[in-house]
Amino acid sequence: MQVVPSIDVTAGRSRLVFWPGASTGAGTPTDRPERIARHFVELGAPAIHLVDLDGARAGRPVALDVVGRVAAEVAAPLQVAGGADGPDQIRLLFAAGATRVVMPLSAVADEPDVLRACLEVAGSWLAVGLDPRPERLREYPWRSGRAPTLEALVAGLVDAGVQRFVLSHGGAEPDLGLLAGLVAVADAEFLVAGGVATLDGIRRLRDAGVSAVILGEALLSGRLEYPAAARAAAVDLH
Repeated sequence: MQVVPSIDVTAGRSRLVFWPGASTGAGTPTDRPERIARHFVELGAPAIHLVDLDGARAGRPVALDVVGRVAAEVAAPLQVAGGADGPDQIRLLFAAGATRVVMPLSAVADEPDVLRACLEVAGSWLAVGLDPRPERLREYPWRSGRAPTLEALVAGLVDAGVQRFVLSHGGAEPDLGLLAGLVAVADAEFLVAGGVATLDGIRRLRDAGVSAVILGEALLSGRLEYPAAARAAAVDLH
């Protein structure tokens, strides 16, 4: 399982100031997304997850300059979430330097034409982000008036061509049984964002079979060190 650092961006800066040497008093704090990304890639991060908070509010990409700076700084895939609600926004993000784009479920759940157009642009580099908690699925204004099960929803999106999902949990602990069930039946990658802040939590996700855990505040605050998180995510051969 991969460990992917996440950087929340607002007004061109990281929402959280990162101080890589806080535990020793060395180094310099920074809120520059490109510097934070470079630090983690140098430690072995296989990709960077960038969240455009302003873009998510505006419904269009806002942090395009940040995407460009990060892409120019690191030779690793750059996955961007926030503001990508259609094919034109995906094109903008790709032009800025993104290599993967996460679309919200609300943009595609009941919009097969939109999803088809987005897949034509992004192909396997498109991910759909969703909150798998049953109450959140029920809150969505489904055209049929009845929320599908998570399994049925994922199966339908996979049949349409989606190969990657980013599951967020609103700070709640991920449901490991649910995740393991999805991994077992769906031909897709599942990345988990949120709800994990310990090495044991990372190990449990690894054992559930998910493809990656996306860590933001836990890494940037120093609660978890990236090398230790990567070791916890590695396959246990003993």
